[in-house]
Amino acid sequence: MKQPTISQRGYLTPASPIRKLAPYAEQAKKKGFKVYHLNIGQPDIETPQEFFNAIHQYEEKVVAYNPSNGIPIFLKQLRDYYHRCNLTHLETEDIMVTTGGSEAIIFSMMAVTSPGDEIITFEPFYPNYNGFASMAGIKIVPVGTDPHDGYRMPSKEDIEKMITEKTKAILICSPNNPTGTVFNHEEMSRIKDIAIKHGLYVLSDEVYREFAFENPAISILSFPELADHAIVMDSLSKRYSACGARIGCIVSKNTEFMQTVLKFGQARLCPPTLEQIGSAAVVEVGDKYFDDMLEEYKQRRNVLYDGLMQIEGVEVKKPGGAFYMMVTFPVKDIEDFTRWLLADFDDNGETVMMAPGPGFYATTGRGSQEARIAYVLNQTDLLRAVEILKKAVKTYNCK
Repeated sequence: MKQPTISQRGYLTPASPIRKLAPYAEQAKKKGFKVYHLNIGQPDIETPQEFFNAIHQYEEKVVAYNPSNGIPIFLKQLRDYYHRCNLTHLETEDIMVTTGGSEAIIFSMMAVTSPGDEIITFEPFYPNYNGFASMAGIKIVPVGTDPHDGYRMPSKEDIEKMITEKTKAILICSPNNPTGTVFNHEEMSRIKDIAIKHGLYVLSDEVYREFAFENPAISILSFPELADHAIVMDSLSKRYSACGARIGCIVSKNTEFMQTVLKFGQARLCPPTLEQIGSAAVVEVGDKYFDDMLEEYKQRRNVLYDGLMQIEGVEVKKPGGAFYMMVTFPVKDIEDFTRWLLADFDDNGETVMMAPGPGFYATTGRGSQEARIAYVLNQTDLLRAVEILKKAVKTYNCK
């Protein structure tokens, strides 16, 4: 009897490297161990109460379909938010609400590419870019960055030599996940010049816009020359500590592009109604929420960085934003080390979970000593996690 087979798309779509160690973490917990989760970007700061208040005050008797591009009041609040970010040229028709930043990314990818096309990005990069590309039948082409200079943007020459007839876009993320790098004006201008010269779109993942500690993040939308090239993929998940609300948006002045993603949006009907009601309320929260949050994450960054620098052999550059660090450990195989941490090591019944570096690279062999650490725990827990890592590195290298 002939058996049905899974599609090539299904086979080629990679599992999440951020979550693949979850079974080991669960086994550790079943043993009674406490696991400090530094592997996933789930903020522990409370979601603004305004989000819940708005949902509780919802008076409609039916949770009905809403417009495919988003409810009007939320679109207005998003427009006002971007105006406060000095993007005053944006209007509501330049914005489409999506079901999380993930949908914003895959809709954008599919709108600017056809199957077989390519998108250039800088590695290490957010692993789900690879997953979304596989789902869309396209290829992510990596351009390497150097951990020793803080994963700064590659040179114009290094980027341009990867451009082919199949290249349709450059995908950037600043502040960056997983490195925390914040691109400066010269680097963003480099992307602008390349995009204009080669007729490419720029897909800009700006989810961590507020998480810039020393120098502000620069939006790709701030370059008037890129009006037809620039596409921002955004999310409320990190900004308002509302990952489970699954609300994001696409922003662009390119009318044809926006009409295209709207067709995708119509096919999935509409983004969640109640979450948009809550999100419209939190977008009004204002700078006080961000100021307090930013200061907390800056302190966490400093605590983590100072602690890691006390571990012999560890190499890390202090990142300028987001809430991640890519850390080089003095181990030969980070995949084995991170598994061992969960399966075979504990310090007084406690251990640590990190995301192994190779999952953030498309180039085979890269990231073999790196791990991404998300500093989403309070400072006391971060200090304890670093203490465990220090003991673990010593024990692992002596076994």
